[in-house]
Amino acid sequence: MYKRAIIDKMRLWAQKDGRKPLVLRGARQVGKTTVVKMFGDEFDVFISLNLEKKEDKGIFDGDKSFESVLEAICFLKGITAKMLDRGRTLIFIDEIQNSPAAVALLRYFYEDAPDVFVIAAGSILENILDTKLSFPVGRVEFLLIHPFNFEEFLWAMNENMAAEMLNNTSPPDFAHQKLLDLFHRYTLIGGMPEIINVYGKTQDLVALSSVYESLILAYEEDIEKYAPRDKLVPVLRHVISSSFNEVASRIKFGGFGNSNYTAKEVKEAFAILQKAFLFQVIHPTTTPFLPLSPNLKRAPRLHILDTGLINFFSKMQKALFLAKDISAVYSGKIIEHIVGQELYATTNSPLDSLNFWVREQSQSNAEVDYVIAYEGYLIPVEVKSGASGRLRSLHAYIDSAPHDIAIRLYSGEFIKEHSVTIAGNRFQLLNIPYYQASQLDRYLKGLVD
Repeated sequence: MYKRAIIDKMRLWAQKDGRKPLVLRGARQVGKTTVVKMFGDEFDVFISLNLEKKEDKGIFDGDKSFESVLEAICFLKGITAKMLDRGRTLIFIDEIQNSPAAVALLRYFYEDAPDVFVIAAGSILENILDTKLSFPVGRVEFLLIHPFNFEEFLWAMNENMAAEMLNNTSPPDFAHQKLLDLFHRYTLIGGMPEIINVYGKTQDLVALSSVYESLILAYEEDIEKYAPRDKLVPVLRHVISSSFNEVASRIKFGGFGNSNYTAKEVKEAFAILQKAFLFQVIHPTTTPFLPLSPNLKRAPRLHILDTGLINFFSKMQKALFLAKDISAVYSGKIIEHIVGQELYATTNSPLDSLNFWVREQSQSNAEVDYVIAYEGYLIPVEVKSGASGRLRSLHAYIDSAPHDIAIRLYSGEFIKEHSVTIAGNRFQLLNIPYYQASQLDRYLKGLVD
């Protein structure tokens, strides 16, 4: 069991007054069950229920009162009233989607048993929310769990000193190359927990092939569970298999992946897979101001759960392994995608998403890879090596923005430049190493009035 950053968020949840049952959301195989079991070690009593098991699901079957359900949980798990009264108790209800009655009863943990800590999770939970069941409104709260981010990868590889350096604003020169090399390896294998576990034990890239295959096959096998009707199953299969070649690219729904499927069919398939947190289909914003307002008339960009899965499926692992600068691989799409993965992992709210900016005019197009909200401003982030003077899209953004700050993530060390756009507007350009994509708030602190 490797250290996960989300446990700190779970501790904050546990300390809240008026705490509500917590529902962990996220794609399959990102470590929800393992994280809760790790967190359970911090409690005096930890009760784990798996509603795929007939005995555990039976606790909630029938028209039972909340009191009788709580009594049955304690009885079947060998927990006495004295044990409950003696210290903090955490009840974990896994695969909760198998019991609508269990979902409905969550509100009573909040209302009638506030001293009991409750966490729920489910492997295909996302695809039945709001359709076959819904959580009691205002009686639960949510946290989103991601694949391992770069810092968690460093912890798992016992690179604790590197993890400390990662959290420094402008790491020292002697640390830069090692952090860059480690980030290169992280980009290559990705952050799926099972991959991290196997690689941490073997340090063998070849041994990971069967694990990638099993992960991708598991997602494909889930398609029947995702699809609301049989006719959509082949569309979902096609969208999954074709999406790995469209990573970090603007897409069109109609005929996606050289198919004959209609825009309506493909859009519905993507909506289902996005709800499962397997994909993000991101429409751009077209203004440099908050609030963020995605323009649904513009072509969206596609992001996938994990960069390591992309590398394996698209057979780009060898190219990445041999590359001196990963920005040169796949026209820079892989480095752009892993940076997006790092940025997305900085939030644990299911409502948040990645965002980017476009200006599409006749003979005057511009696109900035990402925009992030900070202190009331929308800060542009470009992912690009090479001379900073070539950042034309960034210049176009700054020319219309209400601030003078831009970020460029690249393979070099931290440099703060006072630069000038093509139109003659002065701005501050923060050149930050790729591997510190998760640390942008640290660099921005104090720069925004």
